[in-house]
Amino acid sequence: MSEHLILVRHSAVQIDTAVPSHQWPLSADGRSRCHDLAPKLTPYDPTRFITSEEPKAIETGQILANALAVSAMSASGLQEHDRHGTPYFESREAFETAVATFFARPDELVFGRETAVQARMRFETAVQQELSSHPQETLAIVSHGTVMTLFICHHNPHLNPMQFWQSLTLPCAFVLRLPEMQLVTAV
Repeated sequence: MSEHLILVRHSAVQIDTAVPSHQWPLSADGRSRCHDLAPKLTPYDPTRFITSEEPKAIETGQILANALAVSAMSASGLQEHDRHGTPYFESREAFETAVATFFARPDELVFGRETAVQARMRFETAVQQELSSHPQETLAIVSHGTVMTLFICHHNPHLNPMQFWQSLTLPCAFVLRLPEMQLVTAV
């Protein structure tokens, strides 16, 4: 069994307010940033990248996997908090206020179609399924900032979810020690 799980947040996207965010691809800068992240993952020896089914995660995972000469595949359940039907937030402040409320009221439907608890449990189930399906591999799961924050902070309760979420970059990665999911380091 592997000692670590690597969680990777997708890279920078090409924002198009005419389409939902779950359909956004990476920007040229985002693709370049993936190439910068890849060598930083080498010490943790990922053997497979598993991505959410969103284009930005698939593209991030494929670039990283190609750079490290390992395989990549997508899997269900690893997507971002379900925000279908939520309009694009015109200001960063409005979006951060909504996210802060989402973290503060995890059992309430704040925006989108999932509560924080529902999103975390879905993501947790998907992660556990992938770990069970690939027990001898060091997985790098490419996903999204909010569900990663929910997952990491649930397993590391000393972390403040809003502060953690605000610290995320595009892309970024975190190494967790298995089986307890304790945060080892940020990459």
